[in-house]
Amino acid sequence: MDQREDNMSTHKTKNNIKILAANSHPELAELICAKLKLPLSNIEAIKFENNETAIKVADSVRDEDVYIIQTGCGGREKLNDYLMELLLMIHACTQASARSITAVIPNFPYARQDRKDKSRVPISAKLVANLLQTAGCNHVITMDLHASQIQGFFSIPVDNLYAEPNVLKWIKDNYKDTDDVMMVSPDAGGAKRVASLADKLDTQFALIHKERAKANEVSRMVLVGDVRNKSCILVDDMADTCGTLCKASDILLAEGAKEVIAIVTHGIFSGNAIERLNNSSLKKIICTNSMPLSEQVKECSILEILDIGPTLAEAIRRLHNGESISYLFNNVVV
Repeated sequence: MDQREDNMSTHKTKNNIKILAANSHPELAELICAKLKLPLSNIEAIKFENNETAIKVADSVRDEDVYIIQTGCGGREKLNDYLMELLLMIHACTQASARSITAVIPNFPYARQDRKDKSRVPISAKLVANLLQTAGCNHVITMDLHASQIQGFFSIPVDNLYAEPNVLKWIKDNYKDTDDVMMVSPDAGGAKRVASLADKLDTQFALIHKERAKANEVSRMVLVGDVRNKSCILVDDMADTCGTLCKASDILLAEGAKEVIAIVTHGIFSGNAIERLNNSSLKKIICTNSMPLSEQVKECSILEILDIGPTLAEAIRRLHNGESISYLFNNVVV
């Protein structure tokens, strides 16, 4: 083969890419495909009457680089159904001779179960990592892992992207003068995340210390920092039942804050979370579309969505072309 033929072969290889998505978040998959100017591959993901999941990839993936978009969402049974769909899709592509398989999981399932904090409990995030690798996954792209150390559960590459550039852009667009802004962490665990944002905005930050009478029950929340006459921005990686955010907002306003806005990466919104938000003292809650939230936006007037589709699409493009992912850690993709 001469040099010209070799170059043409290389160029063709670079375009061997397939984007797959099952049932967890088809809207995000479509946004990613639109940004990449690629079609979404055909796939059938159904459940039988006995609740078994069946997967069929309709398009050929032989010698293709496959990217499977499936986020960790859904209440109760659905979360596990979507995880099983992802595992079966990976295995199906492995059996169909895909060259490589990358799982794009914006919200990593079971991420909060990342350590053995009690006797006789599993490290569930480690088990999920093992399952993905056993199924045949070669690479993982995720966003704002609850604990960055989860990357160490894998023996394959994991790219943990950050919503921070999008968050910084939103704050700068909505607060021209950041002198009156106070970044607040709703718990001690998120202090590092909030301190990083405060440094880049050149603002002060505070944190709220939670005291628990027993597990899963906050008895008292203590504010560390002066928030008087400040626009407070609560920042967290996820909002589940929203009890902590709503209670933190009440405390900040009682301590003299002008207004309270919450910014979270993953809007899980379990149970009566939307009702809590509607009845809360929060002025606004901002979250990314790492989860499907079209219905929640209709029900909650203070909910606003940041689109991370372009960030994930650019991560896929850069990974496929062998370019650096670290650019995305500090830059917004539009």
